[in-house]
Amino acid sequence: MSSLDTVVAGSATDLQAAARRHLWMHFTRMGGYGEGDEIPIIVRGEGNHVYDQHGDRKLDALSALFCCNAGHGRPEYAEAAAAQMLELDFYTNWSYAHPRSIELAERVAGLAPGNLNRVFFTSSGSEAVEAAIKVARNWHRAHGRGQRHKIIARQIAYHGTTMGALAATGLTEIKTAFEPTMPGGRHAPNTNSYHWPADRDPLWAADRLADLIEFEDPDTIAAVILEPLQNAGGCIPPQEGYFQRVREICDANQILLISDEVICSWGRLGYYFGCERYGYQPDIITTAKALTGACVPMGAMIVGDHVFEPFATGTASFAHGSTFGGHPVAAAVALANLDVFEREDLCGRVLEHEGYFRDMLEGLRDIPIVGDVRGAGYFQAVELVKDRETREGFSDQESEWLLRGFLSGALYERGLICRADDRGDPVIQFAPPLTCGPAEFDELAAILRPVLSEAWRRISG
Repeated sequence: MSSLDTVVAGSATDLQAAARRHLWMHFTRMGGYGEGDEIPIIVRGEGNHVYDQHGDRKLDALSALFCCNAGHGRPEYAEAAAAQMLELDFYTNWSYAHPRSIELAERVAGLAPGNLNRVFFTSSGSEAVEAAIKVARNWHRAHGRGQRHKIIARQIAYHGTTMGALAATGLTEIKTAFEPTMPGGRHAPNTNSYHWPADRDPLWAADRLADLIEFEDPDTIAAVILEPLQNAGGCIPPQEGYFQRVREICDANQILLISDEVICSWGRLGYYFGCERYGYQPDIITTAKALTGACVPMGAMIVGDHVFEPFATGTASFAHGSTFGGHPVAAAVALANLDVFEREDLCGRVLEHEGYFRDMLEGLRDIPIVGDVRGAGYFQAVELVKDRETREGFSDQESEWLLRGFLSGALYERGLICRADDRGDPVIQFAPPLTCGPAEFDELAAILRPVLSEAWRRISG
């Protein structure tokens, strides 16, 4: 046991007490942690695994919330951060520039598809989405279309928690406590075809988006915001041709297309940007999380030259910003992160091993609770059902027990961190580090299979 492990182990009780007394965890039912219920405390990360306060190793099959795409404990990130702190610890991009933000903007623009050559840094994904919504409205106003203020998103989609991003978010249960949100958020059906009628047209969801735009009046719509692979609802993929049809709809109505890639960028789907996987060209990309490997908070809005054009000359200005956007330490770490991606060909690694990952999950279909397996790259989900023949789901009470009363705890105790979620239908999501391969997927299966089998035995008995 290392000296760090000794210190952590010796203070575990104190940490639990302090967490209960002072720490307000995000999206967490704090009342669920009574004196007999331990708060999970992660103390160390190494490669594809993390360790809790007891020294127990866990396979991080969520990349710490879709963030640590190159794994944990990269010394080159720490070295880049330390060197930058000694050179220039901080300066803002608010009316000033510094070398690292310039270099990172150039590098990101070089990786982004098409003419997306201008990079506006933020501190998070929600802030990137907020910036994209504001620039979309501002862009139309600059062209004399100030009435275009509405944002079209999809049902069950998550786009962030700030008030503009929350308006785009299609999850009713996380919005109502904060309403009224920013006006103008509208929602079209998503592309989850698992529960569709067998004879439904594959491009039905795209057609419904077109209908919504027509109903709302195209002259009031500023932008459509979509994830390449929708997160909430369980890794929902698009139908073939969906994004091409959406691009046509946006072009026909002078609407900007925002690709929200806070999760889907930086190799998650086997490409630097998820839109490349599905072959469409957005006007704006939002990103964050794995841009820095999550070692330092950072996000970005990447826009096409045509979107930047109204702000490029004269006295025009995009009147938006934040103190820490483009932070030099974050930018230095992001540059080191992209060096790792290039040196280790992490995007290529995903494309090489995604078939093994998916085949492992498909192999779970012999367990009756497994209804659907879907996703792409290293972003996959298993939807859980009560009756596989009819695709009947679980009641709210059953889902509550299944996900929170059993699965989350059982998987964690056996050494697996993933996401059991019921935003939409009950699913288990997996987003492992891109450094994972067959050995880690076998490890995942060895934990997942018996837990799902036990869940079915209990819930069907």
